[in-house]
Amino acid sequence: MAVAVTTKTAWKLQEIVAHSSNVSSVVLGKGSGRMLATGGDDCRVNIWSVSKPNCIMSLTGHTSPIESLQVNPNEKLIVAGSRSGSIRVWDLEAAKVLRSLPGHKANICSLHFHPFGSFVASGSLDTNIKLWDVRRKGCIFTFKGHTEAVRCLRFSPDGKWVASAADDHTVKLWDLTAGKLMFEFTGHTGPVNVVEFHPNEYLLASGSSDRTVRFWDLEKFQVVSCIEEEATPVRCVLFNPDGCCLYSGFQDSLRVYGWEPERCFDVVLVNWGKVADLSISNNQLIGVSFAQSTVSSFVVDLSRVPKSDSIPHGLIRDDQPLVPPTPTGSSLRRIYDRPSTSCSKPQSRVKHNSESERHSPSSEDDRDEKESKAEIQNQEDYKEIFQPKNAICRTPPRNEPFPAPPEDAEPGTTKEAVKPSQAVDVQTSLPKQELPDPVQRPPIASSTSLTRTEPSVIPAARNEPIGLKASDFLPAVKNQSQTELVDEEAMSQIRKGHETMCVVLTSRHKNLDAVRAVWSISDIKNSLDSAVAINDLSVVVDLLNIVNQKPSLWKLDLCTIVLPQIEKLLQSKYESYVQTGCTSLKLILQRFLPLITDILAAPPSVGVDISREERLHKCKLCYKQLKNISNVVKNKSGLSGRHGSAFRELLLLMAVLD
Repeated sequence: MAVAVTTKTAWKLQEIVAHSSNVSSVVLGKGSGRMLATGGDDCRVNIWSVSKPNCIMSLTGHTSPIESLQVNPNEKLIVAGSRSGSIRVWDLEAAKVLRSLPGHKANICSLHFHPFGSFVASGSLDTNIKLWDVRRKGCIFTFKGHTEAVRCLRFSPDGKWVASAADDHTVKLWDLTAGKLMFEFTGHTGPVNVVEFHPNEYLLASGSSDRTVRFWDLEKFQVVSCIEEEATPVRCVLFNPDGCCLYSGFQDSLRVYGWEPERCFDVVLVNWGKVADLSISNNQLIGVSFAQSTVSSFVVDLSRVPKSDSIPHGLIRDDQPLVPPTPTGSSLRRIYDRPSTSCSKPQSRVKHNSESERHSPSSEDDRDEKESKAEIQNQEDYKEIFQPKNAICRTPPRNEPFPAPPEDAEPGTTKEAVKPSQAVDVQTSLPKQELPDPVQRPPIASSTSLTRTEPSVIPAARNEPIGLKASDFLPAVKNQSQTELVDEEAMSQIRKGHETMCVVLTSRHKNLDAVRAVWSISDIKNSLDSAVAINDLSVVVDLLNIVNQKPSLWKLDLCTIVLPQIEKLLQSKYESYVQTGCTSLKLILQRFLPLITDILAAPPSVGVDISREERLHKCKLCYKQLKNISNVVKNKSGLSGRHGSAFRELLLLMAVLD
């Protein structure tokens, strides 16, 4: 009888070299979940079909790196914003630029298409939000109110409002018809990265760098609930199509939330690093992330992820009972009124109030559009996707989900239980005509599941203790029929090593208390000195994780203390130690390496300047330590996966040392 094969809940679909330089933005088409657009520092926008290695189309015209991308709901148009503040809209079916929209004075941080009309909203580092009419090539209205960069924009499902999230810790709701601010939601204590409307109800979700997800009632304009138990910033959010739950993308994990009451239904471990965008298709969630010039795509099987009416994986308030969420369709909240036609324009008053801001077509704009090109890289894929043979269906049928790879089994053993979901590295080989890669990379395997060897680095997120098995804690069973164990015997075996672990944790807690006491009566430098003197890397890691959250705490004095510790962390077998070391080293290189090189290259001063001599001594010491660390980074830059990407990025930053 055939044995049923257990498949992965989450897995890596492919990894591609998307640009000849660093990738700066990626976005998925929400209509099909199969279209991927990438923007890079090479000023190009490349179009891909998810799971296929070849670029379908390359869009040129921008003269500065791409900062933001968005695809319209029917996946016929794509809009790209650049670092210079310019916006271009391309027609993918006609393979040409449709509009060039100048107006912003700084980076374009966010874009979004109106769900019905031919309108685009853009948010910028200049703190302004602009509403554009793509057909008439003009700015309809400019919304002003944020004090820092606008990071995310979303139109409401009925097309009447637009929500904005910004670095000023606020979420604002704008009325398109009246052309004014409706309400400002405050409560986040860090930059708000993402915002998303519920598909049916008057509900808004926002995710922030303060590591919280907040839900807002759009009738009463008040917070519904707040989820605060996360350890990393919220990178992206997406409601399930039926509105039953919210998917939140974090560093290397996907979390499934309910909001009344707030709870976590499931946590799926996915090794996608800093996930950039999510989309749902065929009951599968597609996630994409990027690092340097590569883009990786991942799949989560939603049929194996609980969405409601299950025991939550997070904590619930003690004073609130576990109540299942209200079924979709019977909510007490108001439902969006969809317009009867898809061409309605709710912005009549807005257009009337802002006629002076409309940009008329000019010869300069026409020249920009002529310079923009759409280079079709793969004619066969382009014709299949963007040139239909009939007028009814624009794209080929996409009802086939991605096949899930089988669970990894240990060689020579029989799998007894399904492990919690963890992404498996299933990669697709790159084409020979791929764009040149500035960094030498190891060959990428074909898209089949691989037999894993014992990792040299212990992962930070793992589901079981390294090297421990439950059978090791239980007495050996001599007779197979003897299945019952004496309770006392079993408990004594399980408790082995427990006291030792308690001693280790107690010692670590005392050390951290000592470091904290030094910091409270002195400064960060003395507390770091005390942490190093304790000679426990775990204490150094805990302290660096705090300092890394506040770059303003870094001084040149700290670098001389921290750099020798970073060298140890980068060579550690623990992934969490390596990650902390990479983060700290990156901050030092970005903030102090230019200063160090400038001071060392400066001519000697005339006379005696004691402060300058001290600074020169510190810079020489830091330079020597960085040279030692660069050898470690070079040796590890050939690694694959996230480790390799992090070390290659550090290697580029340290190139000035050579």
